[in-house]
Amino acid sequence: MPSSKRENARIERRLVATLTQACETAKAEITGFDWLTHEVDQEAFERSLQVIWVFDTRASKERALSQGQDARMRELTAAALEDAGVSLPSLDRHLHFDSEEECHLQHGGDWRRRLARFRVTRG
Repeated sequence: MPSSKRENARIERRLVATLTQACETAKAEITGFDWLTHEVDQEAFERSLQVIWVFDTRASKERALSQGQDARMRELTAAALEDAGVSLPSLDRHLHFDSEEECHLQHGGDWRRRLARFRVTRG
């Protein structure tokens, strides 16, 4: 049974709060990590949700991944989703790592355009 717009809005507010907590924790623990964001289509919430972890540079991102910090980011994401009441069958399909440097090089620093590549359309 599809969720109502009101229910999705409530989940979205909780998700923003829990992802903000995850972000603050990661900033204190993971060198080079800057911020995170998410993309979601309210009409296909669980299928379309994408969480993007953003580092300052490509080198910082690659260093964190090579040191296994992606496991910590997965853990923080999973906890945030659980606290927000969001259940996903496979977290890896919904989790991405990026950098400010790559956005600047590939999209001229236009995050709106860059994040569009993560959007999953209904259907």
